[in-house]
Amino acid sequence: DLGWISKVHVNRPAVARHAEQIKKWRTVKGNWQAAWLLKAVTCIDLTTLSGDDTPSNVHRLCFKAKHPIREDLLKALDMHDKGITVAAVCVYPARVTDAVNALKAAGCNIPVASVAAGFPSGQTPLETKLAEIKLAVECGAREIDIVISRSLVLTGQWEGLYEEIRQCREACGEAHLKTILATGELGSLANVYKASMIAMMAGSDFIKTSTGKEVENATFPVGVVMMRAIREFYWQTGYKVGFKPAGGIRTAQEAITWLMLVKKELGVEWLTPELFRLGASSLLGDIEKQIFYHVTGTHALQHDLAMA
Repeated sequence: DLGWISKVHVNRPAVARHAEQIKKWRTVKGNWQAAWLLKAVTCIDLTTLSGDDTPSNVHRLCFKAKHPIREDLLKALDMHDKGITVAAVCVYPARVTDAVNALKAAGCNIPVASVAAGFPSGQTPLETKLAEIKLAVECGAREIDIVISRSLVLTGQWEGLYEEIRQCREACGEAHLKTILATGELGSLANVYKASMIAMMAGSDFIKTSTGKEVENATFPVGVVMMRAIREFYWQTGYKVGFKPAGGIRTAQEAITWLMLVKKELGVEWLTPELFRLGASSLLGDIEKQIFYHVTGTHALQHDLAMA
């Protein structure tokens, strides 16, 4: 329904002011901080998307996914029996089988997510994108993170964008579809809002900010605009779509701020792995350091914590 997006206007100065206010929000302390950080852990898509990924480092990542926080630290917080794991493990299609086998051997049901559809540039033919999605699903991926063709947004080809995402949704089958908008390359916040709406209309289960490979990744202005689109879509259809900021989120404080922003814009019901994810590769390490400090009162040394 192009009528939804034909007259979209985003008040950029107002969004920018709101984003600056978000950065100044007072953080939580003590046990409240520990609780928010453990919540953040359960929403992380633990990711490795490097050209030198091997079966061994994927296996290691999967072990960390099942045991994200040291057992003795969780016991000190009385959270050792709550089944705290990350939300998913995200890898390239070629490494999906390695991740599926590692998680199966570890005896856990953490889903494997795979990037696809010409990630990160999106500059491949649609037939190739669909084949890559189907291959990842056949290998055992239960979530697919596609990336849109930015040119369709920049040239206003909204029906073309809808059709591309719709076919990707169909190729996913039973797997969840997370659509990466690559917001840093869409030109304007209005385009971010329109692309968000089109992605949701086409059947995306999540909309995601970035590939993590752009110059500008997850930012608060973009997050606000995308969440307002999710809220509008929910009001119009009654269907809840998830939100995933990704790229450049490295500190525990940033994770808490994103959680607080989601709570403010979308409500507590979105603060679950089913509707909120954090795409990150190094974030978990900083969260574990903060929890170590909360429990012991000392800063962790390099040998105190296994690398995420």
